[in-house]
Amino acid sequence: MLEIRVIPCLLLRNRALVKTIGFKNSKYIGDPINTVRIYNEEEVDELIFLDIGATSTRKGPQFDLVEEIASECFMPFTYGGGIRSLDEIARLLSLGVEKVAINSSAYENPGLVRQAADRFGSQSVVVSIDVRKSLFGKYEVCTQGGTFRTGLEPVKYAIDMVEAGVGELLLTSIDRDGTMRGYDTELIRRVSDAVDVPVVACGGAGAISDLARAVKQGGASAVAAGSMVIYQGINRSVLINFPSRADLRTALAST
Repeated sequence: MLEIRVIPCLLLRNRALVKTIGFKNSKYIGDPINTVRIYNEEEVDELIFLDIGATSTRKGPQFDLVEEIASECFMPFTYGGGIRSLDEIARLLSLGVEKVAINSSAYENPGLVRQAADRFGSQSVVVSIDVRKSLFGKYEVCTQGGTFRTGLEPVKYAIDMVEAGVGELLLTSIDRDGTMRGYDTELIRRVSDAVDVPVVACGGAGAISDLARAVKQGGASAVAAGSMVIYQGINRSVLINFPSRADLRTALAST
C-alpha cells in the first residue's frame, strides 16, 4: 500500500466517460466499463465516478450503470451525481457502491448529509465541494456543475459539512480542472487545516510530483486525478493509465 490514496476520478455524462476543462466542454473519452477493466489490470486501489449531467438535467443516479460498474470493478468506488434522497443512497450502497458523493444536494438540503451519516455511517458519505476563485482571489463554493455561485467560503462550508457528519471531503478546484497545471495547494491547505476528516484533492494533476505536493504542501489525505490518468502527452491522446507504485513512492519521498 502507498502512503496516500491516488484515485482516478472519472466523469460520466449519460453512459459515456468524458473529460472537461474548467467544468466545460466535455470531451468523449470512451466506455466506462472498459475503463474499469483497464484499471482492474493496473491494480488501482479505488475509483471515483461522478455523473456531471445528472443534476443539471434533474435526473437521479444511473442505477443500471452503477450495477454494471459494480459487477466489473475489483476495487471500492465512490459514486456521485443526482443524489437527492436517503432511498437513492440506500439503493446505491446495496448495488455495491462503497461511498456516495453528495454535492448540490448538500448545499440545498444540509439535513440530507446528517441523515445519511446517521443511517449509513459517516464512512459512507462524501461531500463534494467545488470551488472557484474570483478575479479578486476570493474562493467561493459553487454547485450545479460549477454554474451556481453560493457565496459561501469553502473553509466554513467544509467545517459545517464535517459537523453534519460527513466522513470525507472531495475538494475540487474548478479553475484547475483538466488543466494539468498542478493542484491549488493553497486551497487544499486552508481546508485540510480546518477539518479532521480526510480531504481528497482534485483538479489539476498533470505529473506525479503534483500528487506529492498536494499531500506534502497542501495537507491532502488523498489525491484524485482525471486527465493525468486518461491522457498522454500534450496532444491529449487517450491512453487510460496509472502511475507505477515505484514512481509514486519515489515522488513522495523526494518532494
